[in-house]
Amino acid sequence: MKITEEAAHSFAQEWIAAWNSHDLSAIMGHYSDNIQFYSPYIIRLGMNDDGLITDKPTLEAYFARGLNAYPDLHFDLNEILVGIDSVILYYTSVSNRKSGEFMQLDEEGKICLVKAHYNN
Repeated sequence: MKITEEAAHSFAQEWIAAWNSHDLSAIMGHYSDNIQFYSPYIIRLGMNDDGLITDKPTLEAYFARGLNAYPDLHFDLNEILVGIDSVILYYTSVSNRKSGEFMQLDEEGKICLVKAHYNN
């Protein structure tokens, strides 16, 4: 899916709002059933030792665990980088930690691949 700058900004605002409201259903609505999600927090939160989730039910359980572990979770969007079929969202998260997530979108505009990065 080719993504326009306007669509990327709209997507980013909706994604941030879903996380900031802690609305798990709204969060999950952004993700494809066909997901590959890489994050060091998968390991840190004890989901698995690979740092990779490949199905939506496990992703939902991981997000629920994260929301419970960080009840004060709030994202401040710093920058949106737009690719052909992807975006990178650069934001500030818990404890002022900087985060960058590469998100590839499928033909329906759902996230099908994520590579999450954090400063330590």
